[in-house]
Amino acid sequence: MRIAISSKSGCGNTTVTRLLSEALGYKMINFTFRQMAKERGVDFTTFCKMAEGDDNIDRELDRRQVEMAMAEENCVLGSRLAIWMLDKADFKVYLSASEKTRSERIFKREGGSFADRYKETKERDERDSARYLRIYGIDNNRYMDVADLIIDTDSRRPEEIRDLIISEAEKKLKVRLVTI
Repeated sequence: MRIAISSKSGCGNTTVTRLLSEALGYKMINFTFRQMAKERGVDFTTFCKMAEGDDNIDRELDRRQVEMAMAEENCVLGSRLAIWMLDKADFKVYLSASEKTRSERIFKREGGSFADRYKETKERDERDSARYLRIYGIDNNRYMDVADLIIDTDSRRPEEIRDLIISEAEKKLKVRLVTI
């Protein structure tokens, strides 16, 4: 089974992807801009700016993620566009949260000032959405058309989200997922 999880930054995608893959014993695939930046020896902020002017960066990232997922019989792919890119996903989940909640989480993770994290989060969302629309014709604000399950993560713990995904995937797919 392949499960795809998408969200905007700060919704808990990486944490939930990790928890779900651990619970199911599935391979976790969460290849990110941060990892690509590190591979290329470029800081994350600079790399994000580079991606705005070079669509091949997004294409490479998304191609590599899908290849990694397709090489696995069972996996959890977590990325901004996983639910759109992984056509062969058996179950597609979108995690949402308010701008305020996402900014607070990013602030706790990365530091700085809350006002700066809030502004950066809003600006990043706008840039990412414009880029995805330009490159792929994907409106990442229209996830309700693609996702099998949408979860508001504002007031849920990551473990609760993991358990909800397992429960809903079992219902939709009429299978019992074995947790380890």
